[in-house]
Amino acid sequence: MRIIQCLHQGEPRAAMVENEHTVRLLEADTYTLARRAIANSQPLTEVIEATLTETRLDYQQLIDEARLLPPLTHADPAHCLVTGTGLTHLGSADTRSAMHAKAQADESQLTDSMRMFKLGVEGGKPSAGDTGAQPEWFYKGDGDCVVAPEAALPVPAFAEDAGEEPELAGLYVNGDDGRPWRVGYAIGNEFSDHVTERFNYLWLAHSKLRHCSFGPELLIGELPDHLEGTSRIVRDGETLWEKPFLTGEANMAHSLANLEHHHFKYAGFRRPGDVHVHFFGTATLSFADGVETRDGDRFEIALPAFGRTLRNPLTFATEDTASPIHSL
Repeated sequence: MRIIQCLHQGEPRAAMVENEHTVRLLEADTYTLARRAIANSQPLTEVIEATLTETRLDYQQLIDEARLLPPLTHADPAHCLVTGTGLTHLGSADTRSAMHAKAQADESQLTDSMRMFKLGVEGGKPSAGDTGAQPEWFYKGDGDCVVAPEAALPVPAFAEDAGEEPELAGLYVNGDDGRPWRVGYAIGNEFSDHVTERFNYLWLAHSKLRHCSFGPELLIGELPDHLEGTSRIVRDGETLWEKPFLTGEANMAHSLANLEHHHFKYAGFRRPGDVHVHFFGTATLSFADGVETRDGDRFEIALPAFGRTLRNPLTFATEDTASPIHSL
């Protein structure tokens, strides 16, 4: 089952995807439905089926009218935490190591990136009940850093780069007792500043403080082990760059359960009622192929199992909007 969120009569509402042309409106937004499922100890699919209305909406019209929303949101963006983890996919370490490697007296010495990747390969998929290797982790922001599918990704004036990162995102809601519940999965564009990151790996945290997008559809249920998608950049109506990418646990050094464990093991991430968006990493970047994005370029990330393609154009800011600091 796949659902979206859209604005309907000025309010967020979830809708079930019937086909590529039509969605069927639900009685509430995704967050409300998830909280209802948690409270009633009921599968989310049953809650959705019980709240279907007879109202059907044209999918393309929602896009044309800019009414699509991310498929899971919180009414208060401060209660949505956006995070992620890297070096999780087989093959990703080569790209990252090339970005970070410096001249070394001993060329056989592993970079920090390769050490982290090796930890995942050796211990990222523990047996049930065991704790696996801790992955790299980063913070992106709260719900204000999320832009809707089809909406523009803003690039700050101080940015050195604006690069896509095609990945899966896990979407979660915490219950009243603080227990995290996975609502489902979505296509994500984690979107980072790779030039800043490449200059010094200690600037990784800076490079991740950018906007992002995920959706438009939320996949409920089991995730296929092997997923094949396409990441492309469109400029002036023409494909500038295109590359396939692989994801799913069969193509990862870590299990999803291990990545989830090492995020939610922190009590601060189990605050009742909060929403979490957690990106699971990628192995495919246009930046690694020397692409420099421009204002107006459009990212398109497609995974057939997730329905519609996630699309976002770029908008580059020309002036620094930071406010000066004042003393009290």
